[in-house]
Amino acid sequence: MKKPNLYLAFQWLIFLPIILPLCIVFGALQGVANTVEQMAHQMWADVSTVEKAVEPSEL
Repeated sequence: MKKPNLYLAFQWLIFLPIILPLCIVFGALQGVANTVEQMAHQMWADVSTVEKAVEPSEL
């Protein structure tokens, strides 16, 4: 049976409380930025569309 690497386990215990909140915060910020970008693209698409003028038909 392999002997566990205690130095690596110790590193995980030290750095996990630092890395995990950073990942959560940056993930949330990236999600907000993506949502704002999609919303801006959708707003631009809605505003920039030109509706075709309805011409009266000749009778």
